[in-house]
Amino acid sequence: LRATQHLRGSHAGRNACISLPHMSSDSGESGKSSSGSSQSVLSVLCPLLKLVANDDPTAPRNKAFETATTGFSSMARLPWGSEVSPVAAGRALKPAQPIRLYEFEACPFCRRVRETATYLDLELEVYPCPKGSELHRQVVQELGGKETFPFLVDPNHDSTMYESGDIVKYLFSKYGEGAEMQPYFLESTLLSGWVPTLLRAGRGMSRYEKASPAPQLMLQLYSYENNQFCRLVREALCELELPYTLINAGKGSIAGREALKTLSGATRCPYLVDPNTDSQISDSEDIMQYLFKTYTVA
Repeated sequence: LRATQHLRGSHAGRNACISLPHMSSDSGESGKSSSGSSQSVLSVLCPLLKLVANDDPTAPRNKAFETATTGFSSMARLPWGSEVSPVAAGRALKPAQPIRLYEFEACPFCRRVRETATYLDLELEVYPCPKGSELHRQVVQELGGKETFPFLVDPNHDSTMYESGDIVKYLFSKYGEGAEMQPYFLESTLLSGWVPTLLRAGRGMSRYEKASPAPQLMLQLYSYENNQFCRLVREALCELELPYTLINAGKGSIAGREALKTLSGATRCPYLVDPNTDSQISDSEDIMQYLFKTYTVA
């Protein structure tokens, strides 16, 4: 599928969404006071992250620093985003049409939705919407009327919606197979969902100025949300605004891990498949080098 094929429609929700450069208010399940405090802090800190982060994602990186910050980011979000619900993993059939998620990697409320996709062993088409987007933010504006994220499009039920809390509940109701939401999951975003954003100094927030136009065919990424090395790859995909099929292969996944093992002979994530160049790459550092070499302009 080309990145320009989308379903029109709009259905607004109530709980948590985010918009760059400013964060929208969040009414959340934990109450207005804790949510408002988190949003106030984030609305100040996120613009400042640009001052700390290196604007050039292709510049040499300190490997120890990268490993430490993404590792601590994963620790902050345990146990969410790693394991798959045994009930959801037993899903007989995947959705007939791809579920589309418009988001950006650094957004804590987008992270909430991706963690849910891991837990429900759901495959998604991800359309990164970094600040400076040249394509996908405009699509969200056309479909929903505003540029706030995350934004979900589900052609299987003719549904579109903003607000991460509503999206999470929707995914559980339509694709949970009876699985129950993990205790305090929604509330946890307000407590530690912002930690990866801060530790990673805003990586996965802005479009790289030398990113090339999206290729004709979507890339495929075997991943799960809280894997520290998958995070590095998703940051790169977001900064390059590259749409991709996210095939979740968390701990306990059946469909995702079986597909990955058939493809690569192992279940190690991340694993990137690029049908545009017939490339398959398994190491996060190699994947990032490949992406920035292949999808940037001089």
